[in-house]
Amino acid sequence: MPIEAVAVAMVRLTDEEFGALVDDAIERIPSPFADRLHTVAIVVEDEPRPDQNPPGQTLLGLYQGVPRTAWGADNAAVPSKISIFKGPLERNNPTDERLAAAVEAVVFHEVAHHFGISDERLRELEAEARARGH
Repeated sequence: MPIEAVAVAMVRLTDEEFGALVDDAIERIPSPFADRLHTVAIVVEDEPRPDQNPPGQTLLGLYQGVPRTAWGADNAAVPSKISIFKGPLERNNPTDERLAAAVEAVVFHEVAHHFGISDERLRELEAEARARGH
């Protein structure tokens, strides 16, 4: 999930505290989706590699794998990985509350990619939710 680069104050959490935010976000994934994440490793990494980061943007999370919508005819599970990048999230969210909300949004965004939802469709869904006042 890339965002435009912005310089702001930084919240610093221990790895354990940040991991707890990710765990909390995972626990809030609705069960029909959470029940289908058994082939996905969700990990915290400090920073994206330079080759992962789009030019002029900051990568907060990354889905690597084959979306469930693209699995073969035998519906074989293919291991996937979701990386949540601690450094960029901390740098771009100056309060504990904003950081927790951003971590949840990134986890949900990357999980959506596992289910075959594109960035374009996610933007449409976010716009619809904002229009409804959510």
